[in-house]
Order: sequence, then C-alpha cells, then structure tokens
Amino acid sequence: MLDIPDKGGIDPQFRQAPHNMEAEQALLGAILVNNEAFYRVSDFLEPRHFHEPLHARLFELIGALVRAGKLATPVTLKTFLPADLDVAGLTGPQYLARLAAEATTIINAQDYGRIIYDLSVRRDLIAIGEEIVNEAYDANVEVSPNQQIEQAEKRLYEIAETGRYDGGFQRFAEALNQSVDMASKAFQRDGHLSGIATALDDLDQQMGGLQPSDLIILAGRPAMGKTSLATNIAFNIAAAYRGEVRPDGGMETVSGGIVGFFSLEMSAEQLATRILAEQAEIASYKIRRGDISEAEFSKLAAAAQTMSVIPLYIDDTGGISIAQLVARARRLKRQRGLDFMVVDYLQLLSGSSKSSSQNRVQEITEITTGLKALAKELQVPIMALSQLSRQVESRDDKRPQLSDLRESGSIEQDADVVMFVYREEYYLKSREPKPGTEEWFQWETEMKAAENTAEIIIGKQRHGPTGTVKVHFEPQFTRFSNLAQDDRLPDRR
Repeated sequence: MLDIPDKGGIDPQFRQAPHNMEAEQALLGAILVNNEAFYRVSDFLEPRHFHEPLHARLFELIGALVRAGKLATPVTLKTFLPADLDVAGLTGPQYLARLAAEATTIINAQDYGRIIYDLSVRRDLIAIGEEIVNEAYDANVEVSPNQQIEQAEKRLYEIAETGRYDGGFQRFAEALNQSVDMASKAFQRDGHLSGIATALDDLDQQMGGLQPSDLIILAGRPAMGKTSLATNIAFNIAAAYRGEVRPDGGMETVSGGIVGFFSLEMSAEQLATRILAEQAEIASYKIRRGDISEAEFSKLAAAAQTMSVIPLYIDDTGGISIAQLVARARRLKRQRGLDFMVVDYLQLLSGSSKSSSQNRVQEITEITTGLKALAKELQVPIMALSQLSRQVESRDDKRPQLSDLRESGSIEQDADVVMFVYREEYYLKSREPKPGTEEWFQWETEMKAAENTAEIIIGKQRHGPTGTVKVHFEPQFTRFSNLAQDDRLPDRR
C-alpha cells in the first residue's frame, strides 16, 4: 500500500496515536472494488473512526453513494475530491485507482473494519485520559472530584455503547435455545417462575416473577404504600439471595438476587429504619422515639443482625440525573453484581441534557427511555416508582388507571409492566357516617372487608394477563405479605 506520511512529526520522544494506515487503505480498496463490502462494516463503522482525514472523507462519500443506490468506484468518486489534492505525490484519481488496484478480497472487509474501530476506541480512551488529567489539575472550585469521576465514567460508557460490532441479527435458532433454557430453569425453580420471586405468591403467579430486562412502573397516590411495597419486594429478593461459583470463578445467582435501591426521597437511614420496622414488627415511629421495651429492643437487634448480611445496596443521593444513575448502576453491577433495581421515585430524577430540562414531558421521556435501555443492557428488572395525578381523587371509584400516570405518555409506552397500589381502607376511613345510622352499619361492613387488605392492580403487562391481586397489609409496620385464604389454611380436622 502507498505510504502516507503521518502528520504530527516523527520525533521519537512523542508517541503517535494508535492507527493502522494499511487497514484503512485495504478496507477502502475492498469497498471500491465491491460495494457489498460496505454493508459488512456500515452498522458499526463511521467516518470518524478513521485516523486519516482523507480516508474518513472517502468513507463518508462512499456511504452516501451506496445508500443512494449509486455505484461507488474511483471514477464516480473523483468528481467529489478537490482538483489540487496531493497524496504523497499522487492526485486524487491516481490515489483512488491505487487503492482499488491493491485491494484485498471482500471476505476480509469486516476484519479490517474491526481493526479500524478498535484503534479508534483506543484513541478515544487516550483523549479521555488526557481530559481527566487536565481537569484534575485545573478543576473548577465548584466541581467536586465525584462529579469528575461520574463525567469520566459517562464518557467511557458512551464509547463502550456506541457503534459496538457485537450486535446485529442473530439466528432464530439461537433465540429459541435461550427461550427453551429459560423455560427449563423456570420448570426446575421453586414455584415454577421464570423471573425473580417477590415472595408475594399471587403476584408472582400473575407475573411469573420479575422478568430480566423489564421496566416495571409501580404507581400510587400518597399514603397507598408504594414505597413500602417496593422495600418489601427489595428485601424479600435480597434475603432470598443464594449464589454459586461458576467454572470461570464468577458468581451466578441461583435464587433471590443482589438489589440496588436508589432512594431519591428518603435517606438511607430512614429507609433502613422502615425495613427494620417491617421485619422486626415494631412501628417505625416507636423506633424513632425510642419508645420500645427491652424485649422489643432485643428483637430489633436480632433482626438488624440478620439483615446486615443481605446484599441490599442503597444510594440516597438526591436530585441525580438519569446519566448519573446509569453510571452508578453499571458500577454496582461490575463491582458487586446486580439482579434487581428500584428507583424511588421517577419524578425526582432529572434529565441529562439542557434541552430536556426545559420541557418536563421530554425530560420524563429521556428518563423512562434511559431506564428501559439500562434494564436491557444489565439484564435485570428495574422497578421505578411513580406518582399519580390528582384526578383519581375526583372519581367515585378511586382505583387508578393507566391514564392517571403523570406525564403518562412515555411512562406507559416504555414500561413493560405497570402496577398500581390501592387501599380501599384508606378512603373508607375518611368517609365514616354518623355512628348508629343505617349508613354507618353498611360502612362498618365495608371497613371490615377492606381492613388490612391492599390491591395490586396490574394495568399493563407485555408478557401476561392484567388483573388485580389482593395482598395483606399491616399499616403499623407498613408491611405487605400474602393474604390468608381458605385454600392455604392448615387442615382443621
């Protein structure tokens, strides 16, 4: 191949950015000889991945011609090059003819494309490394080191996720094997669930467990218990965790899971107190006031000791952006592992772009799209809590519907599952008639039927039926559990 002198000098004390001029020339030559070679690299290779600016321009021109259904050859390309172009003593048309004459076969095109892409990634890594060093030396007083780390992580993952060449189509047989493997594991697992068990049996039966890569929206009006339900599920999954060592030395989750909990509203201490109250069966307000007996304190200490070993990780940073959340979730997955994630709650996240922050609907769209993409990337179910609009309160039947979701368009569209928490008991308490009247006796009957009962309404589910699941709710401990039913009670004989 023709040797193009590298720009930037040849002083040995300076290291040149990694590149392979011959691979770039070989790929361009192969495409000029047979335009079909372009389609072997066009799904991951872009003009910016070429080190030589002329090669980047040529690849861009070739792409424009091929996509327009035109032929890309030295003859058709030469009209787009400057007339005074000089490449190591050759004119533009002469250089194009040389590339085509010395081209390798189309079979090698993808390999050359991967070489060019990998070297481009290495150059990007070098650029990021230089930026990190420069920013660390000349950091603004208002920028903390943690913010610099998050920005660096964001840039690194942008490189990792953009233009990967390991995607694309796969044979249906491969997807079929994965489906049969999933069904086999579900058949062998307790409860015959394909996803992660929440320990709420009726909910698990309705959903088949929490499915990997699903975005699950859990919504409800204030005081319905959506945070409590999320903490209950998170704790149940973490408490059931059991892992096995794979042949390669890594850990594989056999039951339960490692849980990451983004608590944007409550502090880690408040969340821990709530979970402790649920498990020790002591009201959280009594724990905060120290209004507990010695026996209750012993019970509290025993519960805390048992809970301290479960793999539940809490991030209580308030006001973080979706980009920061994504970076931290990836870090947890890499360092500790991750099988299930909770975000409490959706409306407290912010978008990462300036344009989206000026439009709330666009911002929520960016957030839900980012969460769904993260669930697919990490192959874990993500449960995001969401508020409901006040229009629920104006209806006689206050059971929530999909249309009650705030900024509902993108939330409803991106979610794989939408669940609502509803407690009839909460609304009945505020409508107590005058005692002794006929209305009061009817109200009392309704109160007894609704007492300590909550409904989980599945308003949308891609993989299964919608419907309502009833669960037991203990308001003093804010704990959800399985509802006692006649077919589950022990034999009284």
